[in-house]
Amino acid sequence: MSGGDERVSGDGELESGDGERVSGGDERLHRVFLARVIEPGDEVCGRWLRQLGAGEVVRRLFGQGEQLPGVTDKRWAGLRARAQQADPERDLAAARDVGMRFVCPGDPEWSAQLDDLGDARPIGLWVRGRPNLRMWALRSVAVVGARACTEYGAHMAATLGTGLAERGWVVVSGGAYGVDGATHRGALAAGGATVAVLACGVDQPYPRGHTQLITRIAEQGLVVGELPPGEHPTPSRFILRNRVIAALTRGTVVVEAAYRSGALVTARAAQRLGRYTIGVPGPATSGLSAGVHELLRGDAVLVTDAAEIAELVGDMGDLAPDRRGPVLPRDLLDPDARRVLAALPARRTASAEEIARGAGTTQDDAVGRLYELRSLGYVERHSDGWKLTREAMIPVHPDRRRC
Repeated sequence: MSGGDERVSGDGELESGDGERVSGGDERLHRVFLARVIEPGDEVCGRWLRQLGAGEVVRRLFGQGEQLPGVTDKRWAGLRARAQQADPERDLAAARDVGMRFVCPGDPEWSAQLDDLGDARPIGLWVRGRPNLRMWALRSVAVVGARACTEYGAHMAATLGTGLAERGWVVVSGGAYGVDGATHRGALAAGGATVAVLACGVDQPYPRGHTQLITRIAEQGLVVGELPPGEHPTPSRFILRNRVIAALTRGTVVVEAAYRSGALVTARAAQRLGRYTIGVPGPATSGLSAGVHELLRGDAVLVTDAAEIAELVGDMGDLAPDRRGPVLPRDLLDPDARRVLAALPARRTASAEEIARGAGTTQDDAVGRLYELRSLGYVERHSDGWKLTREAMIPVHPDRRRC
């Protein structure tokens, strides 16, 4: 269908210039049509779909019935002008030529997580790649961040992408330069699953410099987007794309983001949807970490590696290892022996009586512990006193040092 030859029959059928009709009950074709007419995230149009159904919205756009509520005459005229140029059969044919498919609400592959967006949920998603979108979304995490990231940000993003993929998580990002690209590459390097959500037609890899990366993602994972074939990105489409990233996943991790970063839009969308919001800290002096730190001052959770992310968003028992510093030989001592050792001055000899007072024990007990410590190489006997050996004089907390 194209141009002024398009029309809608009285029973709600789409009819092309050659007389081909599509039943008013063909929800998929109507949604393909509307994906060309309506911009992503339009809640007014989303309310029309919820209240009237796609077929009725299409019928109204072709002048069959009253103007739909909630828009100005000027806006309605613009939507109708777009409708005159829409050709769903052409879009579906173009999609098939590059291995794309259209997934919409009601399909077995549709992710119910997207329904949490309410009237802002996508009309449908164009999907490129073999895996099942719904199944992958069930165990997925978004990792997003600055395009102009630092080496630290790129390293952390790639490490997280690899670590999550190795743990069986699907890694979702936006395919952009910087943190997004590093995240995808990390997941791919681990032979894992990754999804790129684009703000343009998924047959038009963007940014152009990531054409090879996005092609590889389509071969090993999924590339998805709301825009029909051939559509280009705009600033507003990037922002609206972020709500899809947040809704598809169980949590959003932000790696480097300035105060006005689009990654923060994704994180805040995740918060509104009740998803986990997670931040990777950076230097306090870095402007590229300022937005992340602001999230962490709120409800976001601080993480430093993939194990901590998996513990947060994963199932019961998916625990990160305990974090602790290195175990020193003195940590293995009996607590009473450690107290006696701590009571010895750092740089001089002390009597058994002095050491006993410092350890809070009897002199006989202190002497027994000192001989035990001498056998282990921690102390040595000097005339009537005791002194730390050179090996035992490792740095300790300042309030334990004596002169």
